[in-house]
Order: sequence, then C-alpha cells, then structure tokens
Amino acid sequence: MGDPKFSRRKYDTPAHPWEGDRIKEENELLMKYGLKNKRELWRAKSYVRGLRAQSRELQARTRTGDPQARIETDQLLTKCAKLSLLPQEGATLNDVLSLNTEAILARRLQTIVYRKGLAYTPKQARQLIVHGHAAVGPRKVTIPGYIVKRGEEDQIQYHTTSPIANELHPMRPKAEELKAKLAAEEAAKPAAVETEKIKVAKPKLKKIITTELKEEKEEDITKVVPPEEPEKEG
Repeated sequence: MGDPKFSRRKYDTPAHPWEGDRIKEENELLMKYGLKNKRELWRAKSYVRGLRAQSRELQARTRTGDPQARIETDQLLTKCAKLSLLPQEGATLNDVLSLNTEAILARRLQTIVYRKGLAYTPKQARQLIVHGHAAVGPRKVTIPGYIVKRGEEDQIQYHTTSPIANELHPMRPKAEELKAKLAAEEAAKPAAVETEKIKVAKPKLKKIITTELKEEKEEDITKVVPPEEPEKEG
C-alpha cells in the first residue's frame, strides 16, 4: 500500500536519457503546451502507456473467451470516453492503442483555458490557474494538469471571485488580439515547415557532397599514380 505521507511516483523516466531525437521532441511539446518541466510530459506519456498496455492485455484475454475481459473492456472504453479521448459510441480497443501523448496534453485544463481564449499564451494560462482565476463551473481549480472531462469544457471560465472576470480588466485577452495572433500563427506554419525541411536536408546534402568529393579525390589519385605492374617471374 505504501506510506501515505510519501506518494508513489506517477511517471517513468526514459530508459536512455541522452537521445537527441527524443529530447528535441520533448522540448517542442514543452513549448507547445507550456509545461513547467519534463516530469509533466513523462506523466502524460506514462498515463497513455498504461492505457495501451491495458488494451493489449484485454485483447489477449478476450481472444481466450474470458468473460471478465468484456466487462473490463467496457469500463476502459467508458473511462476514455468520459475523458473525451475517444467517442462515446463505436470505439474499440484498437482505438485505445492509437492514443498518443498529445491526446492527454490536449485535455489538460491549462491547454483548454488557452484554446478557449481566456489567456494569451499557455504559460499565462498556467499562471491564471495556479493563482486561482480559473474555474470549472462554480468550482475553482488550481491544478494546471487537471484532465477536463467530457461536458466540463463548456463550463470552463474565470472564477466569480477573480478580478479578471470583469470584462474591463486590462489583463483579460481581447478577441481582436487573439484573432490576430491566431492568424499570424497560421501564416507562420508554412515557413516553419520549410525551415524544418531545410534542416533535415542539410545533413543529407552534406553527406552526399562529402561522398562525391571523396570519390573524385580517389579518382584523381588513381590518374596521377598509375597502378604498379606485377613483377615477372624468372
């Protein structure tokens, strides 16, 4: 059961800490969702990993005809539908296997507060939540990583006791500014894609050029220094 004073860690760290591609991907997710540190990202990854492992186990037990597996399958699909990770009807265990880390990060209160236009940036959304300015319905929620359930998204608003609830508050985002920002982000996406393509192409191009120069150098050496003739016997 464990000591109630010391809760167990709810995430697993990477097996190989120095992987360039993984570190780059993690840093991009940290910037995109305004996470405080990588522990929050690892917690989301571990949560998804647990759902997928449970789905694989249930698929194996279902093939053996275990009646309890059907009950647990319905419970798992209901849980995912309640968290709005899967549709309420027609979902299967294969849909659980298709879930990724961003599916969890997109359901965090911090992300939804930002996407609803209650904050200018994900970082500001986190600050508003921690300082008690956000609420789900009448209930104040101060946990940025709170997973918003289906039906609660429309209830997210400023808390009634928050001064930002006043429409004239200077810190409250304006609709015109948010629209301009979204338009700028959409316009910057093609340029970012092209930049990423160039970054990927540069190492490949460098390798090709290096190989060609090496081959040309070997050909020049062969022309200048002719191959030695084999010695005649006797």
